Amino acid sequence: MSHGTPAPDHATTTAVSPPLDDSELNDLFAAAWPGHRTTSFGPVLARSLVWIAARDAAGRLVGYVNVVGDGGLHAFVLDTTVHPDERRRGLGRRLVRAAAEEARARGAQWLHVDYEAEWEPFYASCGFRDTAAGLMELT
Repeated sequence: MSHGTPAPDHATTTAVSPPLDDSELNDLFAAAWPGHRTTSFGPVLARSLVWIAARDAAGRLVGYVNVVGDGGLHAFVLDTTVHPDERRRGLGRRLVRAAAEEARARGAQWLHVDYEAEWEPFYASCGFRDTAAGLMELT
């Protein structure tokens, strides 16, 4: 391993659509996203195609990605989240790649993701290519 390259993440385990509660999801989101407001994740998970969760050796939720589908060929990656203590170890890529595999297994042929410009290198490393898209804020 070259100097400056983070060690691969082997201390975490991932699971496909495991039970998750609001408390642990809100704790993860609060740690990872400044300004996160406590929310109920039940309605989100109820409408998901699949989600991938990662836990550290102690069982703490340290990663999450959600995939929703359109009921046809398209699926969408949402809320890729890795706890700050676990970043730069490949966990985010593991989560997104696992989500892609699961979406494919459920019939999706296209996987979409929207992101801010700063996240382009991360999503490119996951296999996404840059495309034009539109976004309208509704709040």
